[in-house]
Amino acid sequence: MSLLEAGTLFRFLPPSIFSQFNISFCDCRNSSSFCNHGGPINRSCAVAAEKISPADRLGVPTGLWMTMEQASWLKFAILISLFATSCGRELKVNHKDNLAVYNHTLATILVEYASAVYLSDLTELITWTCSRCDDLTEGFEMIELVVDVPNCLQGFVGVAKNLNAIVIAFRGTHGNSIQNWIEDLYWKQLDLNYPGLPDAMVHHGFYFAYHNTTVRPGIVNAVRRAKELYGDINVMVTGHSMGGAMAAFCGLDLVVNNKIHNVQVVTFGQPRIGNAAFASYYSLLVPNTIRVTNDHDIVPHLPPYYPRLKQKTYHHFAREVWLRNNGFGSLVYPVEVVCDDSGEDPCCSRSVVGNSILDHLVYYGVELGSNTPATAEL
Repeated sequence: MSLLEAGTLFRFLPPSIFSQFNISFCDCRNSSSFCNHGGPINRSCAVAAEKISPADRLGVPTGLWMTMEQASWLKFAILISLFATSCGRELKVNHKDNLAVYNHTLATILVEYASAVYLSDLTELITWTCSRCDDLTEGFEMIELVVDVPNCLQGFVGVAKNLNAIVIAFRGTHGNSIQNWIEDLYWKQLDLNYPGLPDAMVHHGFYFAYHNTTVRPGIVNAVRRAKELYGDINVMVTGHSMGGAMAAFCGLDLVVNNKIHNVQVVTFGQPRIGNAAFASYYSLLVPNTIRVTNDHDIVPHLPPYYPRLKQKTYHHFAREVWLRNNGFGSLVYPVEVVCDDSGEDPCCSRSVVGNSILDHLVYYGVELGSNTPATAEL
C-alpha cells in the first residue's frame, strides 16, 4: 500500500487510529444518514475541508510524510480498522457458519410465486395458467391450493421442477385492507408465548393465522404427499407481507414439529413477528432464511423496534438482504446489501425511514399484492 493509497482511506477511519502520527482530519462519518452507503456531509466538515492543504486534496494528509517504521504501523492500523469497523458496530463472529447464503437468482424465482399466490382465480392457479404463472415459474406442478375463506387466507404447495424443490407460498394482506393492516401493525403487542421455546414471544394474530386455521393442516399434508411422490427434496417457503410472516411460522413448524430439515425460507417485505428470544431460536432452528426488504418499504419497520427494551420489543431474525437504489438523478443503480447476523443491522433497512407503501408492493420489479377488495383482517 502506497502513502497515497493510505491517504484515501483516512475519511473512513476513526481519529484514534492516527493520534500517534499527529495527523488530524475531518471525520464526516457521523453526519446524518451517513452509513457506508452515502449521505450528506455536515457543515463543520465542509468548513474543515476548505482548510485542507494542496497535499490533502491529492489524498495525502499533511503530516503523512513519516518514517518507514511509522508507515508500516499505519498500514497495520488501517488493515485492522477495516476489519473491525463497519457503521460503528462491533465485529461479530458467532453463528457465521449458520448464516444463509443469498442467491439472487433463487430470490427472483420465489418472488414470482409470492406474487402469483395473490390471484383470486382458483381455477387458473390450480392449472397454473394465471397471468403471473409463467416466466421463471413455468412448469410448476400444483399439489394443493389451500383457501381459508373466513380468515381471508390463501396458500399453495407444489413442485418446481427447475428448482427440484417443493415450493410453499402464502398470500399476504391484499386489496383495500392493506392500508388499515399497516396502521394496525403499530399497535400489535407481544402477547403470546411461543410453545416449547422459553422466553420467546410473538403476536397472537401472526401465530394464529398459520397455526389456528385450516391453513396449517392443508399445507403440512400437501408437503407429505409431495415428498411421497418426489422423495426427500428440498422445501422452499415464501410469502410477501403478512404472507412472509406465515411463511416464517410454517418453516419453523416444518423443522420443529414435522422433522423436515431441508427447509429454506425466503420472504419479502415481512413484518417483525416476535421478540429477540424468538428471533434467536428461529435463526438457530431455521438458519437457511433470507428476509428481503426493499428501500423505504414501511412494513419491515413494523411493529416498531425499541433497542433499549430488549425482550419487550419486537426483533427481526437474520438474514436480511436490503434492496436499495444508489446514486443521484439519472445515475441511479440498484444495490443488494447482504446484512449481518443481528437481524437488526443498522446499516440496512433500519438506516432509512420506512415510509413507503409503494416500495412494499414491488420487489425485483415484480408486482406483489392484488387489487381485489378484501374485508377480512387478522
